[in-house]
Amino acid sequence: MLSEPELTSVPPTVARYDRRGARLALLAFAMLIVSLDQYIVVVALPEIGRDLGYSAQTLQAVISTYAIASGGFLLFGGRAADLLGRRRMLVTGLVLYAVASVLGGLATVPFLQLSGRTLQGLGGALVFPSTLAIVNTTFAEGRDRNRALSVWGGAGAAGLVVGVLLGGVLTQGFGWRAVFFVNVPLAGFAVVAAFALIGADRPREGRRRFDSAGTLSATGAMTLLAFALVRGPDAGWGSPGIVAALVAGVVLLGAFAVIERRTADPLLPRHLLTNPSLVLALVVVFMFTATFGSLLYFMSIWLQDVRGYDALATGLSFLLPTAVVVSGSVLAGPVVTRIGVRRALLGALAVGALGACLLGLALTPDGSYASLVPGLIAVSVGDGMVFTAMYIAAATRVPDRHQGVASGIVTTGSGMGAAAGLAVLVLIANTTADARGLDGDALRIATGGGIRVAVFVIAAGIGTTFLIALASFRRGS
Repeated sequence: MLSEPELTSVPPTVARYDRRGARLALLAFAMLIVSLDQYIVVVALPEIGRDLGYSAQTLQAVISTYAIASGGFLLFGGRAADLLGRRRMLVTGLVLYAVASVLGGLATVPFLQLSGRTLQGLGGALVFPSTLAIVNTTFAEGRDRNRALSVWGGAGAAGLVVGVLLGGVLTQGFGWRAVFFVNVPLAGFAVVAAFALIGADRPREGRRRFDSAGTLSATGAMTLLAFALVRGPDAGWGSPGIVAALVAGVVLLGAFAVIERRTADPLLPRHLLTNPSLVLALVVVFMFTATFGSLLYFMSIWLQDVRGYDALATGLSFLLPTAVVVSGSVLAGPVVTRIGVRRALLGALAVGALGACLLGLALTPDGSYASLVPGLIAVSVGDGMVFTAMYIAAATRVPDRHQGVASGIVTTGSGMGAAAGLAVLVLIANTTADARGLDGDALRIATGGGIRVAVFVIAAGIGTTFLIALASFRRGS
């Protein structure tokens, strides 16, 4: 007869893998929270604008404020994860998210809501690189990490689309404030789970310093440049505020370069910038969020303002791309393991560019949802696979002790790309539409025409990313 311990004991290897699987599920969930919050407000924007008194020119700030704060602090978040502890920064970021969401949901004037969105951006700047660094240090480079990044990447890529879907459902059923309040229980659950599943942070290495001067100059530079990229197209590139932000941002960037050369323990270790995989990933992630990420915004506006969908119908329209994005991202890890990151990334970009072109052709004023399906499927496959593949490339040949700052580097590219891409594409769409003085059907047709041009520009941007990646891989071969 077997003794009680023999009946109930679990082999150490199985227990270890079960714990790693649970930890990965938590990290994917935290990434989902950050990712979906970038666009969960998109469908709710018309109601938010009416209730709080935003003008047509300032309503975009509900999205761009998040992008500016997140983009400015991501490098800081990555370095803080390495030095102060990855679990500590993850929990801090989630708590910020919860507090900021309450502030945004209770807001009665734009200033309070934009303050909440700023805090959400700061929270995201801590959560995003922390989750990526924990994944990369928990799983060994190669097949295990590729599979783990598929799960994490699937949550991140899906979150952008799920945000629009969830935003539509919540806005229709409970009003726009629900898109903020939903984050509170989500972040609260993740905080509790983090203490249960992620081990305590190791003591800080005595010889590693935080590089305060480098941190302040880099954060200031990224924040000012993100502000200029977001506000420049609307305010005018020659306006005093934009010129001042650009000049100050460039000066701080120069100061950061000087500081980094002179410090013994720089915020941005120089050897990371000689890693070709990380550098390529930085370029690809910037272009990805500027193109694939911005597409969601224009699809939502087209469905509502051109085709007349309500918030719920708009959200439900993203069920198909959500399923495809998740599938593409989950498949990306095994595909990269089998054929390599080069072929996987180039193939995904080619499919994504084709999908964006098909969408542009289908976005006619009287086009049906069915006509969008081929383009939606292709662009969503590309979206999911590129998202995972570019983060696999970013982690390649990076030491564990620098995974946090490497994650901060590439996620900074993500934040800056989101800010720059949406601002420039909105300007292109509005300039092309030239809807001044129009109303009724004429306004609908003009709006649809501007969005169609923006989608073709997105297709060209994805194609350009393909050419950049192709050239990079050829130089490295």
